[in-house]
Amino acid sequence: MALLDVDGIDVFYGRVQALRHVSLTVDAGEIVALIGSNGAGKTTTLRTISGLMHPVSGRIRFDGRDLTMVKAHEIVRYGICQSPEGRRLFPRMIVYDNLMMGTYARKDRSRIQDDIARVYQLFPRLRERTKQLAGTLSGGEQQMLAIGRALMAHPKVLMLDEPSLGLAPILVETIFGVLADINAQGTPILLVEQNASKALEVAHRAYVLETGVVVQTGTGKELLSSPDVQRAYLGM
Repeated sequence: MALLDVDGIDVFYGRVQALRHVSLTVDAGEIVALIGSNGAGKTTTLRTISGLMHPVSGRIRFDGRDLTMVKAHEIVRYGICQSPEGRRLFPRMIVYDNLMMGTYARKDRSRIQDDIARVYQLFPRLRERTKQLAGTLSGGEQQMLAIGRALMAHPKVLMLDEPSLGLAPILVETIFGVLADINAQGTPILLVEQNASKALEVAHRAYVLETGVVVQTGTGKELLSSPDVQRAYLGM
């Protein structure tokens, strides 16, 4: 059984169907990418897994538990944590306090400082700016902080929505390098990313969404070499 199993979900915004029988899985140790054009349903998929939306049909199971209609704050407690598109930081709070906001659902308070140290090891720039207001950070630093805050929830699955959006190429390389490190340390990742080539380079497996439908799946390498994916998303 997959750690995270999304099985045939249908999701609507009012009368408009956003997802049509979408299925995907994330296994322990994997990076799974979800790629597609704007409006394809990628963010909606993450929001549904997070409990911010609920499907009208289909099932979402995590670690053997049915989470289909579970509320968002409870899903965080079960171990699914998301770094959202747009980062959603608290700009008038310092870096350290933003990181601590990721711990609100944790009961293992004795391990929090160890996880702070882990985040600072992954993102040394955050250590340097620990007392700086989040709103004064650069875009790349804010993205590091958003990922770090999600890690502070001690996720069993980390979901990332467009982590490279708006970043300079050198920072994109840094972010994806850290994602590989996070995964190597044992955290599975479900990655939504507009930069399809970078996502497929790091992904063990990937799914392609078009207008709310999964139209292709395979390993990252298979989709990188797919003529259809190359034409549609890689500019080849």
